[in-house]
Amino acid sequence: MSSPTGPTPGLPVRMPRPRQSGRHRRPEPVAAPEGAPTLVLAVPGTPSAAIRSLAEEVVSIARSELPGLEAVIGYLDGDDAEYPTLASVLTAVSALRTERYEIAVAAGREVAAPEGPAAVVVPLLAGPDSALTRRIRQAVMDAGNNAELTEVLGPHPLLAEGLHVRLSEAGLARADRARLFTVATAADGIILATVGGEEAVQAAGITGMLLAARLAVPVMAAALDQEGSIASIAEQLRGAGAEQLALAPYLIGPELAEGLLDVAAKEAGCAAAEPLGAYPAIGRLVLSQFMSTLGIAPQPGAPVR
Repeated sequence: MSSPTGPTPGLPVRMPRPRQSGRHRRPEPVAAPEGAPTLVLAVPGTPSAAIRSLAEEVVSIARSELPGLEAVIGYLDGDDAEYPTLASVLTAVSALRTERYEIAVAAGREVAAPEGPAAVVVPLLAGPDSALTRRIRQAVMDAGNNAELTEVLGPHPLLAEGLHVRLSEAGLARADRARLFTVATAADGIILATVGGEEAVQAAGITGMLLAARLAVPVMAAALDQEGSIASIAEQLRGAGAEQLALAPYLIGPELAEGLLDVAAKEAGCAAAEPLGAYPAIGRLVLSQFMSTLGIAPQPGAPVR
């Protein structure tokens, strides 16, 4: 028991734990700044329940990494009913910020007028796609140009990690090169498949070099949306001595037209892994783009760039 003046003598007293010093101390948690813009995830492709689930999982990962983050989803080909379009989402985000300010002023609070962008738009794209990026930029302009548009998510080492995981899940690569076992179906040549033309192929090639270092097999990028690109790269890999190829989609999923991956796999005569999907690194990279735009430094050791 405690007396009015303090704890009863003889009972332990809980003292506040001193903050750990030195380089091994735990980093202070980072939270979204008050009044920060809303993160708007721009999702390409034809919307569906599966794509919405994927986008929601990506946003959930981003929220878990940055407490207080406001994040919403806008679909490039939405219908403004079940799947809100990117332009309508941006308009709503801007209107909500203005409404909150007006309510605060009416309540007598001393608040500064909103400044800067109401939203930061992050494209759900692993690599560049000029056609899709142009449409996203147009949606930002249509909504009043009150948002900032970030770069796409790659190239990045975390995407190479995700590709490795998807290949191993399909039985096309060892999960860990250091382990002393083999996978009978492991590929000895990887076709890194992307969309977006030559610019996308060049960007994918950077991540491809990181993937090649992880797997110790040759990796070459090709465009799914360029006729003959997949077959040409498959021929080059086989000419270099690769006997068992695998197709690794350098894609998150929504930007991939239905059936295109199956056609490419048949064209190359090999098996294919699944797209990156909602691999945890995707959500972290989305958040990284958002934080970089706001000038927020990630926590030391945090898995975001």
